[in-house]
Amino acid sequence: MKVAISAVQFSSQMSGVQRHAANVARCLISLPDVELVHFVIGPWQRAAVEDSNLATMPRVELHTADVKQSLVDRNLWHYQRLPDLVGRLQPDVMHLAFPVPVQSAAFACPLVVTLHDVYPYEIPGNFGFPKVLFNQLILQQCLRSVDAIACVSNTTASRLPQYTPASVWAKAIRIYNCVEPENTCATSSPVFGLSGKPFLLTVAQHRKNKNIPLLLRVLHCLLARRSVDQGMKLLVVGIRGPETQTIQRLVTTLHLEDRVVFVEGISDAELQWCYRNCEALLAPSETEGFGLPVAEALLAGCRIACSDIATFREIDPGAHCLYVPLGAGAEARFSDAIPRLLQQPLPAPLPLPQFSAGVLAGQYLALYKTLLAAPSRFRACTAAKRASPIGVAASEGP
Repeated sequence: MKVAISAVQFSSQMSGVQRHAANVARCLISLPDVELVHFVIGPWQRAAVEDSNLATMPRVELHTADVKQSLVDRNLWHYQRLPDLVGRLQPDVMHLAFPVPVQSAAFACPLVVTLHDVYPYEIPGNFGFPKVLFNQLILQQCLRSVDAIACVSNTTASRLPQYTPASVWAKAIRIYNCVEPENTCATSSPVFGLSGKPFLLTVAQHRKNKNIPLLLRVLHCLLARRSVDQGMKLLVVGIRGPETQTIQRLVTTLHLEDRVVFVEGISDAELQWCYRNCEALLAPSETEGFGLPVAEALLAGCRIACSDIATFREIDPGAHCLYVPLGAGAEARFSDAIPRLLQQPLPAPLPLPQFSAGVLAGQYLALYKTLLAAPSRFRACTAAKRASPIGVAASEGP
């Protein structure tokens, strides 16, 4: 079996979506049934992917799409030109790493999309108006067009019926994100002057759902009350986003310029150093599709204080995290919870076998085989493709 994965996304760094796509590829090449994985990226992503070990893995071929980085260009490329690339590569399955505009009739193979969340509906403030309307439109168009929807959590899958008809959510299956212990750890901090100093950690893009302003107010409260070490800092790991200016203004208003450190684009080994050396991971998200940092922190043996939302409970059914309800009074509750958490001994790393590559690889393969065995809209296209010397369904033209 040959599988193509499209990971063409805006960020030049290894964002959560790109890490997911790379992990899917790693899962698949662990299977003898998978002959080759075609991994498609944008030119601006090349350096980040080459820095990862994905570029040197056997049976993974990197393809750099001829596309510009802008949102309009990326959407047009997915809709108009991705089918041509897939026609040349002739994979058995096309896997989209996240929802994009898709012209399903132009593909001669099954289409799978990973659904990370339904943020365009749940938290429209992540996108702003009127941009959110286009995000909703693209999400609906993609979900209606693909043959299967791989949801990264039961929480995400359970939300689909609220926003899509039965014909759409019936195509959904839950396949978790792959999260495994990181074998490499940097020997020093990715931030100058942080080694040996106490710091709290949050791993979050600057988006509304991540609730970073709440953490800033909590840190201000903790320092004012002397509830934590007076040298305590907050390290925010994550790429800039729509909330960056709001966050920076609040840092200035609260006079936290020397207490809050922002960093992005760090390696997996450097991120592992952060997990292993922080006093605690803080995750006050309003909503999440999966919650990758919480899973990574559990694997690394971190203390964790997080919002009491369904996604985090799904990751941590044994309640190893300290859960803090959001809503009115959340700032006070986090400010009270964190000093208690810091008094606890560091926990042992927690195994999470349900997120392992070995488990998830089998689930992806089973999904792909089910699609290939089922009669559907691409059956006729597949037959035509095999008969066509250029690898494109004859009825679709050159």
